Amino acid sequence: MNTNTQKTDAIFSEWDKPDSPGCALAIIKDGEFVYKRGYGVANFEYDIPITSTTVFDIGSTSKQFTALCIVILARQEKLSLDDDIKEYFPEIPQYKHPITIRHLIHHTSGIRDYLTLMDLVGMRYENEYPDNEIIDLICRQKELNFEPGEEFLYSNSGYLLLGEIVRRVSGTSLRAFTDEWVFNPLGMKKTHFHDDFTEIVKDRSIGYSPKGENGYKIDMSIFDVVGDGCVYSTVEDLYLWDQNFYHNIIGDYEDDLIEEITIPGQLNNGELLDYAFGLVVEEHKGLRMVSHVGEWAGFRSDMIRFPEQRFSVICLANLGTMNPTGLAKQVADIYLTNEFIGQKGETIAHGNVQSIELPSDEIESKVGFYRNIKTGTIWELMFADEELFVEASGMRFQLVPTSPFVFHAIGIPDNIIIEFDPQRTNDPQKMHVSIEGRDSDEFSKIKIDHIRVDELKEYEGIYYCEELEANYELRFKDDKLFLFRKGALEEAIKSTSKDLFKGSLVSLQFIRDEEMMIVGFEVGAGRVKNLRFGRQNLPQP
Repeated sequence: MNTNTQKTDAIFSEWDKPDSPGCALAIIKDGEFVYKRGYGVANFEYDIPITSTTVFDIGSTSKQFTALCIVILARQEKLSLDDDIKEYFPEIPQYKHPITIRHLIHHTSGIRDYLTLMDLVGMRYENEYPDNEIIDLICRQKELNFEPGEEFLYSNSGYLLLGEIVRRVSGTSLRAFTDEWVFNPLGMKKTHFHDDFTEIVKDRSIGYSPKGENGYKIDMSIFDVVGDGCVYSTVEDLYLWDQNFYHNIIGDYEDDLIEEITIPGQLNNGELLDYAFGLVVEEHKGLRMVSHVGEWAGFRSDMIRFPEQRFSVICLANLGTMNPTGLAKQVADIYLTNEFIGQKGETIAHGNVQSIELPSDEIESKVGFYRNIKTGTIWELMFADEELFVEASGMRFQLVPTSPFVFHAIGIPDNIIIEFDPQRTNDPQKMHVSIEGRDSDEFSKIKIDHIRVDELKEYEGIYYCEELEANYELRFKDDKLFLFRKGALEEAIKSTSKDLFKGSLVSLQFIRDEEMMIVGFEVGAGRVKNLRFGRQNLPQP
């Protein structure tokens, strides 16, 4: 065993045991496997270990295949990337500005994310809703998050609609189309869009998540909507897909097909994005890197490619707390250490952050509510037991300082880095949040405007959203304001300032009329913005 292999195994040692889920790994250089193996268990009930032929749900890593199908149909002159999507979805509203297929591909459409909408309306991720019911939910949205092309905001709705466009244009399912045009030509015999959750899949891994402090529980999806996700594959099959990036054999389109799907999109103002066709094109330590992370139920995935070095790492995991992106980058750091431009050395391993000591008052100065400038999502930073914590999107995690103005998250799978303005270490007004493999956003600190307990009763009532066809109820009890909605436990929402409240997954911005009476609120939920609820029981003047 060579030194690089030993270093690689050390990265995955935490999961390389018979009582842990884990992952399959493939390292590829110049068209050959440098190393491939499995770590951990694919199925606890039968003590089946993970191997390079184990099948995983690769989540949103699937998006590149949906985008490729659209490009193939465009080359067959069956559609144009600049077509108005109303040509394919006459049921969608006539928005002020047209939405094109290209907008869907690059997440610049402004269409609200359907998974978030399902959360908000209380629909479970189960196979009890036909595709047309979910498409109907998308089409009920009278407003967009923003004008098409003005912003980038990741939305699974775009790729669900792209998959439906493939079906409506080709006359076959997305699964059948990818089998014919992509997977079968490449010899990817264990890869498919899993559009029937009852189907038996040989060598399939089971997804897991932690069960308390010890042990694991099954974390599997019975949701078989495809387009934005739901490709099942192996690292050996994805090796074949990886090699097609250097010499395309799909159709008769030669290598310019691959060139097209790696061209990033751009906004209306000409700003270039790092998002191409279901692929993120960025740099890692000075080297061009192409990748796309995937997360669904107890599965996590990523395949990162360094085209100029003809080097790739594929990591498919069956444990929801693993971070394949960070792990794959650590592997790349071992093998490409002499190739990096400027910055050298290894990526900081998750859970192994080198923290520093800061005075308590300096840490405590970061406490407060911060609002995402792009999405409206609110994060709360709290100081407890001499430590800094974040409550955001239903999660709670600790932050540790690596400098007076840079903090790293610990205790969660994502590598989250928060940077405060170094000129205002003791009075931060903004924070910049970077999440590995995802968007990078700026948050602005909310100026606290405390509300008296007796004022909370003013917000009580039933509120209705036509776009969701759902009621939310607010009740005042035990000196707190509680939110009740279908599919979620009741929760006390926190006042961050007058008329702005934070829940675990949503923010509520209340709206008043000319007489300063509360007439409704707008919900912010990350990938869904400005969703209007009207008050149903307006108090009498």
